[in-house]
Amino acid sequence: MSVSEQPWAPIAAGYAFDGAALDLGALLWDGACHPDAPIRIPLTVLNRHGLVAGATGTGKTKTLQLIAEQLSANGVPVFLADIKGDVSGISAPGADGEKVRERAAQVGQEWTPAGFPCEFYGLGGTGPGIPVRATVTSFGPVLLSKVLQLNQTQEQSLGLIFHYADAKGLELYDLKDLRAVVAFLVSDPGKAELKGIGGLSTVTAGVILRAITAFEQQGAGGFFGEPEFDTSEFLRTAPDGRGIVSVLELAAVQDKPQLFSTFLMWLLADLYGDLPEVGDVEKPKLVFFFDEAHLLFNGASKAFLESITQTVRLIRSKGVGVFFVTQTPKDVPADVLAQLGNRVQHALRAFTPDDAKALKATVRTFPNSPYDLEEVLTGLGTGEAVITVLSEKGAPTPVAATRLRAPRSLMGPVPAADLDAAVRSSPLYGRYAEPVDRESAYEKLTAEQRAAEEAALRAAEEKAAAKETARAPRQKEEPSLTEQVVGSGMFKSLARSIGTQLGREISRSLFGTARRKR
Repeated sequence: MSVSEQPWAPIAAGYAFDGAALDLGALLWDGACHPDAPIRIPLTVLNRHGLVAGATGTGKTKTLQLIAEQLSANGVPVFLADIKGDVSGISAPGADGEKVRERAAQVGQEWTPAGFPCEFYGLGGTGPGIPVRATVTSFGPVLLSKVLQLNQTQEQSLGLIFHYADAKGLELYDLKDLRAVVAFLVSDPGKAELKGIGGLSTVTAGVILRAITAFEQQGAGGFFGEPEFDTSEFLRTAPDGRGIVSVLELAAVQDKPQLFSTFLMWLLADLYGDLPEVGDVEKPKLVFFFDEAHLLFNGASKAFLESITQTVRLIRSKGVGVFFVTQTPKDVPADVLAQLGNRVQHALRAFTPDDAKALKATVRTFPNSPYDLEEVLTGLGTGEAVITVLSEKGAPTPVAATRLRAPRSLMGPVPAADLDAAVRSSPLYGRYAEPVDRESAYEKLTAEQRAAEEAALRAAEEKAAAKETARAPRQKEEPSLTEQVVGSGMFKSLARSIGTQLGREISRSLFGTARRKR
């Protein structure tokens, strides 16, 4: 029987694309693998976003590796978050072996080992990698509220604090700057500053200060500061034209899931604010894999979810594709899920009533299919998945059970010494490795407080001296100290400076993140 006469022929025909495409694997039908029916995804639709889902141990990480390798080979930069510390192997050629050769033969793959150009990053210098930092100002109040686990009222108050700091030219580079501004606004001199726009209650300020302190005690203070990372570094290609794979090493911060998931959202939001509109492109400018996506959405406020939805919706036109990686589609809000045109669903388990419910919900998210998807999804082996993607015309392809190809790079971590050598030899290491502490809100407010204390001391001394003078014979009156200061050139210069600072409102994006000038 010819291929066209096979019962699975209509499915295979749905993946016969004309343009450049990534090879995912071969069609599975009735328990057999058909290497003459390749399952592919067009390069042009990878900015239409996607979802890679499945139970733990079903092969999601290897799927990311497989897709990332082929994107790099096609000149597309990739961003990967390495939660477990085993993605670094993408930089080294894979190890040949019986299992690899067997898989390659099953899916019709001509497997050869290959490593791909990589840069390794770490959050704030924690763990291996070039430090990635953000200033508190650019991170913004919405994302920071998510990290600090503030409620809606506290989030609104934090937004007011950022507004005040922006308007007054008080730079919030690190957490001590933010703490200084909060403390000032509930002090006697600072209470009047926000009176006209709602004020800041002492109770709310106390909650925010405690949250900041607890956050710092967890070792998170190093993630905020300078030099701030320029996310355009993720868009680079290697001298040979291959896309650079940026691997964010997060194994050292696995116990801070809220932090790293929110930090990934900052990276995405910062890219969105920077990139120009390009519409549909022949290939994406960047494909961004958002691992452990459920951590981002757990406990998120309505405003936060709306901002994520809008960012995902709009960043497609900037040429950036986003793949969310999680266990089940129900981990992703419906409004976000509706925008994910490409699906790779690994096996699901149905051991508990909740598992069975999640399985039925997952099946309902797929188009109509000749497969019994409940049966297929629970029977898939490691490295197998149910796939549907967008065609070159933007229409969904038929649902296809697929045996995935083997990655060409090392399926595991590279030795720690090799990773460290790669980090230190990077041209970016000298630019971002050492933290910088410039004058900012903390230093300015501390200086003002010191000046106020010194002024109060001088006033007390002058008052005491005035009493002594009053007892002496009256002489020709001299201008008072206040009149001398107000009339001085230094005071006039300071007044002009304050007027200028009042006009320095920072432009902010969907998440309240500051838009930087490159």
